[in-house]
Parts: sequence; structure tokens; C-alpha cells
Amino acid sequence: MELTTIWFCLIAVLWIGYFVLEGFDFGVGMLLPVLARDDRERRVMINTIGPVWDGNEVWLLTAGGATFAAFPEWYATLFSGFYLPLFLILIALIVRGVAFEYRHQRPSATWAGWWDRAVIFGSYVPAFLWGVAFANIVRGVPIDADFEFTGTVMTLLNPYGLLGGLVTLSLFVTHGAMFIALKTDGDIRGRAGALALRVGAVAAVLAVVFLVWTQALTGNLATAVIFVVAALALVGGLGAAYVGREGFAFAGTFLAIGLAVAGLFVGLFPDVMPSTTDVANSLTTTNASATPYTLKLMTVAAAVFTPLVVGYQAWTYWIFRKRISIHHIPAAH
Repeated sequence: MELTTIWFCLIAVLWIGYFVLEGFDFGVGMLLPVLARDDRERRVMINTIGPVWDGNEVWLLTAGGATFAAFPEWYATLFSGFYLPLFLILIALIVRGVAFEYRHQRPSATWAGWWDRAVIFGSYVPAFLWGVAFANIVRGVPIDADFEFTGTVMTLLNPYGLLGGLVTLSLFVTHGAMFIALKTDGDIRGRAGALALRVGAVAAVLAVVFLVWTQALTGNLATAVIFVVAALALVGGLGAAYVGREGFAFAGTFLAIGLAVAGLFVGLFPDVMPSTTDVANSLTTTNASATPYTLKLMTVAAAVFTPLVVGYQAWTYWIFRKRISIHHIPAAH
């Protein structure tokens, strides 16, 4: 297997890891005003992701860095053409991170309320815009012979792109509700499980429409199999939620999101950014890659450090595996 193919697969794995882990983070943030009835319940929800949210974002940083190093032409075209949506995602993630750290710094309901709004904003914006961005990468965008994006922001806001945004938004809300049901106890656990079923039904319909559309655009036999298994995983997760098996329910949405993203990358290969202007202008794993020497050095570094990072993050999840309830949250002074 060529190094360019290996790095395409590694970048796909990084994005899969980011979406399945940060997805429930976003879901928890979006559900903050929906599931919590008072400040203690909001603190319970935030504490479910408190030890892990920043570690989940490492997957995004690594995916961006790997793209820059392994496929610099892809990185340049993507980040210049998608500048505004990616800038909005960056702002939202910064605001969200600051909110987690500053919310508890003052014993004021008004102070906490403003930071809660920041968490909600910082969760909705990337949850929607990541779907828009990836849908357009798969669909293709106008790229000229110099590998420069020639469209506008409105080019990205096409029906397929907007549907992609709604799919990630609804799936992340469902994923977050499943995670809250898995990680909490008491009334909030029951509310999260019930909401997961309602939102999950909407997410399933949107996801099926999007996957069928994607299959028609770029699909092959492999993507068809992956998409079918992803849909079955989502349905299985909803079935498990219905009977109160929260662990299996969360595993279902986890697999559904991961398989769906994997299917997008399988359908995309060997392109990394198709051109709708002329197929000859498409960026591929060959014409967008770094030098072989760079890829060799990166491969050695990845082989050494990736298992360490994954092992540490797995250990973090194991340490903070217990459920949380309002009994663990002291009353505000």
C-alpha cells in the first residue's frame, strides 16, 4: 500500500474518532436548555463531559495537522475555500471551551446563564457546519486548474450541503442524549432516554435520505454495504434505548456515526477534494500529497505516538466511567 493511501486512511480514522467522540460533546451542549430543569442538573450534564471534552478535540487538531503535513495542497484549498465556515467553527469552539472553564468562577446565576448560552452556541454551530463542510467535500466544489476554490459561501449552502448539516446536528443531539442517559442517574436519565428516541427517529430519516443521496452521487458496492450497516446500527441503538439498554444504545449511535463517516471517505477515495468545474482539476491523494520523505517521517512518528495518545484517552474514559447525579453536585452557595 502506498504511503499516500495509508495517510488518507489515517486521516479518515482521525475524523471518525473526532465525530464519534466530540459528537456527544456537542449533543450534551445543545441539550443543556432542554433536559436540565435547574442549575444543579445543568452542572450534572456539564460534568459528564468535563473530564473528556478537551481530549476529544485533540482528534480535530491532529486531523488538521496531519492534513497539512501529508496533503498540503488539500489543506490549502480546503482552508481557503471553506474559510468562513471553518472560522465560525473555530470561534464557536473557542467560546465553548472558555465557557466550560469560566462558568463556575462566580456564584452568580446571571454569570452562569451567559456562559450556558455560550456552551449552547459553541455546540450548535460546529454540529451543523461540520456536516455542511463534509457534504460539500464529498459532493465536490468548483476548483480551477491552479487547485484554487472559485466558489463563494453560497456555493456551500446547496441542498445537499444543508441536508448534511441537519444530519450531523440531529445525529449529535441523539448521540448526546444517549450519552447523558448512560452517564447520569435520576430524573435526567429518564428524560434523556425519552428524548433520544424522539430525536433519533428524526435523525434516522434524515440520515437515510442523505446516505441514499450520497450513494447516488459517489457510491459503490463498498459504500452501499457500509451505509446499510450504519443505518442498522442506528436503528439498533434506538431499539436498545427503547428497552432501557443505555450502553448498547450509545454503542449504536457511536457505530452509526463512525460507519457513516467511514463510508464518506471510502466514496471519496482516491479524490480528496473533487472539482465540479473539471474532473482534471480534482485534488487526489497523488497530486495533493507531500513528498515521500515527509510521509515516511510522519509514518514513523504516528506509529510511536498514536498508541500512546489512544491509550491515555482510553484510560481517561475508564477512570471517569461512573454515573453522575445531582447527589454528587453540592448546592450553590
